[in-house]
Amino acid sequence: MSEQTYSLPVLFVPDLVVLPGMVVPIPLDDAAQATVDAARASESGKLLVAPRLDDRYPTHGVVSSIVQVGRIPGAGAGSAASGPNGYITAAVVKGEKRAHIGTGTTGHGTALWVEVTEIDEAEATAETKALGAEYKKLVLAMLQRREAWQVIDAVNKMSDPSDLADTSGYSSWLTDVQKRELLETDDVAARLQLLIDWTSEHIAETEVSDKIADDVRNGMEKQQKEFLLRQQLNAIRKELGEDEPDGADDYRGRVEAADLPDKVREAALREVGKLERSSDQSPESGWIRTWLDTVLDLPWNVTTTDSADIKAAREILDADHHGLDDVKDRIVEYLAVRARRAERGLQVVGGRGSGAVMVLAGPPGVGKTSLGESVARALGRKFVRVALGGVRDEAEIRGHRRTYVGALPGRIVRAIGEAGSMNPVVLLDEIDKVGSDFRGDPAAALLEVLDPAQNHTFRDHYLDLDLDLSDVVFLATANVIENIPSALLDRMELVTIDGYTEDDKVAIAGDYLLPRQRERAALTAEEITVTDDALREIAANYTREPGVRQFERLLAKLMRKVATNIENGSAAVPVTVGEPELKDLLGRPRFTPESEERTAVPGVATGLAVTGMGGDVLFIEANRTDAGEGKGGLQLTGQLGDVMKESAQIALSYVRAHASELGVEPKALDGTIHVHVPAGAVPKDGPSAGITMVTALVSMATGRKVRAEVGMTGEVTLNGRVLPIGGLKQKLLAAQRNGLTQVFISPRNEADLDDVPAEILEDVTVTPLADVAEIVKRALEPAADEVSAAA
Repeated sequence: MSEQTYSLPVLFVPDLVVLPGMVVPIPLDDAAQATVDAARASESGKLLVAPRLDDRYPTHGVVSSIVQVGRIPGAGAGSAASGPNGYITAAVVKGEKRAHIGTGTTGHGTALWVEVTEIDEAEATAETKALGAEYKKLVLAMLQRREAWQVIDAVNKMSDPSDLADTSGYSSWLTDVQKRELLETDDVAARLQLLIDWTSEHIAETEVSDKIADDVRNGMEKQQKEFLLRQQLNAIRKELGEDEPDGADDYRGRVEAADLPDKVREAALREVGKLERSSDQSPESGWIRTWLDTVLDLPWNVTTTDSADIKAAREILDADHHGLDDVKDRIVEYLAVRARRAERGLQVVGGRGSGAVMVLAGPPGVGKTSLGESVARALGRKFVRVALGGVRDEAEIRGHRRTYVGALPGRIVRAIGEAGSMNPVVLLDEIDKVGSDFRGDPAAALLEVLDPAQNHTFRDHYLDLDLDLSDVVFLATANVIENIPSALLDRMELVTIDGYTEDDKVAIAGDYLLPRQRERAALTAEEITVTDDALREIAANYTREPGVRQFERLLAKLMRKVATNIENGSAAVPVTVGEPELKDLLGRPRFTPESEERTAVPGVATGLAVTGMGGDVLFIEANRTDAGEGKGGLQLTGQLGDVMKESAQIALSYVRAHASELGVEPKALDGTIHVHVPAGAVPKDGPSAGITMVTALVSMATGRKVRAEVGMTGEVTLNGRVLPIGGLKQKLLAAQRNGLTQVFISPRNEADLDDVPAEILEDVTVTPLADVAEIVKRALEPAADEVSAAA
């Protein structure tokens, strides 16, 4: 075996392995075109074709000659090398000799040049001839199965073992990895041995597949034959004037022909037997027919194949929704685990435990419902939505007993039938708004549906058959977690969506909302432009919401106004909407920072709270009225719940017990203390207003105003310790929206700051303090004597 070394330009080809003797077209991008030009300009006119590998640099390639350069039908307009009418530029190359790839070298043109060492094949030995003959038999057997007679003649004429082995480059049953291994195997005998092993395995697999297909086809032919005979029998009975069939024979044929699980088929045939024995006048006959129709319409053995491309799934989720990284990460994790289990053959029998149940909790307008459709697209599954808001009847979930008039299966079974597969993505919308009355508790019926350890044998009252729901991806949405029964919440993974920052809203508007509303108003991007400053002004002063629903309504109004102005000639195209134009199009801003105005008098402190609509600021007011001698009492207004009433009592007791430390005159707390939380029509409750009430009381008693830029959240004990609260991210979002720059929290909430976006922490300084006295000291403006001393 002799070797010859020289320099050639190298052409790296993805998704294709070229072996000696192959003639293939290769599409040309800019880099490939440069390589072809360099080869045609060289003395030899040859180039080296090598596979492009992701994990390493290739060691072998094929010295090839250029047969022709031209255009071939390809990817169409818009691709890198496309031309007019969907044609692409390509070079037809012919592989000649296998070669080692050496180090890089220099050469003319912009192509990559490498040193190439040709590998001359050794003369055929008795061993290689025998292996070649054996491989030729296997190849001919494969080709005869496919009836490729022209190729058979070409293979029969080949005698050289090396050439015969390299014809495997055209073999569709070999993977690119296997072909690369053949390219990198210098010894002919070793290549032939690999091909013999791989081809033998493929022939064995093909024979098994063909046998299974024949068995299935024979079974189907038998069922079709029986069905045809039954139809002929019915026609003969009709011609003879005998009793016409009552439909029972038709149902028996449908059940036998349907793809049903064994236990379901047995139950269905039992019902068919009852139908055959009953008369048409019997009411049970109608019930049985309806039940059979429902069972036959369900997709018992129909499933869709999940997408295994994790990267593509994440791209779909990112394209449909901005942010929401926790939800996207959970879906990608689910896909990754399923893919690994499938690769290792770890699919659990019956799919038990393979499903996922998540509840997306957050305020309205943050994209919870629309996220379900994106999840279904990312998984490659069918999507169906089940609205649970206002459902009060347990039968809506579990179905009615068949003995009831108008009985129907439950919403879960109907959702499976609507999806047409047994593994859809089912969105249980507004699960926190499920009610209960004398007809039962639907939330309790959902316990079995959403429990991964039980839902593989879910039994609907109407069907009275086990239904495997373990492979269904259940997504639930809720606004208020506290309204979900604890037993039901325990069966689901909680993923909170707290809302969007101002920057998030501007990005969402530019990427999603604005193009959608522009299209609905029949406007184009060339006709109207909305600046980022205008979008930011809308987000800051026209809406105060954690989501973007109201934001989109305002954009829709903006588009309608602009479209009207263009039509009546009062605006010239193109229209640019900036911050100054918003007042004419949308009116004056609806929201302005009011903390400075509200805290301009002593006795008013700014707290933070979480409602079903997201985070919001809470102004707590305190005042005192004389009630004669004695300490008087505590009066609370603002439709407060029991928890907030207790917080007010604790706050007053703490201030009275530590009056000297707080600089409060004891007489200032005599009489009746009135604590009021404005917006009295809105019920308020929750353990997070304690330190705000203490601050308001001290401000009232000392006559010192609370700093306008300060907000606070946390519960307080009788000893003045600040306790942690929930919903910190939503509260800080509300603080930023309302112009607060300083927020006091409990030190035990400091870990929750990891979930808060960086842009929020840049605008709002969050200070953890464990002592409420220290918070009061920092929140109140200095006393008059302190200001004079500082001056």
